[in-house]
Amino acid sequence: MAWLILGVAVVTEIIWALSLKWAAMRPGVLVSTIPIALSFVNMGLLALAMRGLPAGTAYAVWTGLGAVGVTLLGVVLFGETLNLAQVGFIVLIIIGVVGTKFFATA
Repeated sequence: MAWLILGVAVVTEIIWALSLKWAAMRPGVLVSTIPIALSFVNMGLLALAMRGLPAGTAYAVWTGLGAVGVTLLGVVLFGETLNLAQVGFIVLIIIGVVGTKFFATA
């Protein structure tokens, strides 16, 4: 169950980070409340996942997959660019996350 919660936390992390970019593009008080609210949900889910997973494992997966998701969706949603070296390093992050999950004790 902790891995499922962590997966939801990763998705929330990605949405949160993208909402920061979106809020920066459309300044306003109401728009700014979305990233703030998502940050509370995001941290709560991560804390909940850490009840059943080692903190280092949960944090590594959360940050790694969050970074990959934000990077890829930044390309799709905001027209950001990636070069071949960046793609290679993203693949290394994914390999690291898979290895972390595969060798996790929980």
